[in-house]
Amino acid sequence: MRKSEIFAMAIFLLSLVIAVSFYPQMPEQMASHWNAQGKVDDYMSKFWGLFLFPLIFLSLALMLIAIPRIDPLRKNIEAFREYFDGFIIIFSIFMFLIYTFTILWNLGIKISINNVIPIPIPIGLLFFYIGILCEKAKRNWFIGIRTPWTLSSDKVWGKTHHLGGKLFKITGIIAMFGIFFPNQSVYLVLIPVLSVAIYLVVFSYFEYEKEVKENNTNIM
Repeated sequence: MRKSEIFAMAIFLLSLVIAVSFYPQMPEQMASHWNAQGKVDDYMSKFWGLFLFPLIFLSLALMLIAIPRIDPLRKNIEAFREYFDGFIIIFSIFMFLIYTFTILWNLGIKISINNVIPIPIPIGLLFFYIGILCEKAKRNWFIGIRTPWTLSSDKVWGKTHHLGGKLFKITGIIAMFGIFFPNQSVYLVLIPVLSVAIYLVVFSYFEYEKEVKENNTNIM
C-alpha cells in the first residue's frame, strides 16, 4: 500500500477506537448536524452517531484506493498519482476534523468549531487543492471534470481542467472569506462551487464542438 492509503486506513482505525472508547460516555441522542449559524438542528442515536462516520469514511477510503487500480486509463492516473495521494491525505484530515468536533461537542465540550479551526478554512483549502489536482489530472474515468466531452478528447480534457483548476482555486479562496461572514459562509461555498461546476460542463461542450468543427474543416 502507498503511504496515503496507509494514512487513510490509520484514520479509519483511529476513528473506530474513538467510537468504541467513548461509547459509554455519549448521550443516547447525539447532536449530528449543525446549521449555518452553528446551532444543532439534528440528532441521531449514539450508535450511529459514533459509528456512522467510520463506516462512511471506510467506504470512501476504499473507493479512493480502488480507483487507480480499476480505471481502464490507470496509466494516465499514474502520471499525477502523487497529487491524488495528496488529496487522499487532505480529505482524510478534513473528515477526521469534523468527526473530532462531533465527539467533543457530545462529550459536553460545547466549543464552536470556528473558535478552533474556522470551518471555512479547511473547506477552502480542500477546494484549493482540488484546483491543483484538476490542473495535474490526465484523462481518466473517475478523477476530475468528467463530462461526455472531456472524456472524448484529450484536448478538451486539458483545456477544461486547466480552466477548472484556476476556478476551483478561486472558489477555495472565496470559501475562506467565510471566516469574516460566518452566517453566510455556507453560501460562499455552495454558490461558487455550483456556478463553477455548471460553467465547466458548458465550457467542455463548446470546446468539443469547436474541436469537431476544426477537424471537419481540416478534412475538407
